[in-house]
Amino acid sequence: MTGLIARIILRYVAGALIARGLLAPADGDWLNGDPDLMEAVTAGVGFAIMAGTEIAYRIAKRFGWKT
Repeated sequence: MTGLIARIILRYVAGALIARGLLAPADGDWLNGDPDLMEAVTAGVGFAIMAGTEIAYRIAKRFGWKT
């Protein structure tokens, strides 16, 4: 599932960079198709999910909510 999310994030990043004129349209295809970059973004998405879960757990513990 994180691979799918990472691919969507890369597509939006590439689109934003192309729209701003910072990236050529041909380079956008490279950004979406690079497996090494995809692996790095997937790891980042996984880390963000893990961090968000941990933060939510700590907030719930602090306020006495069910955990």
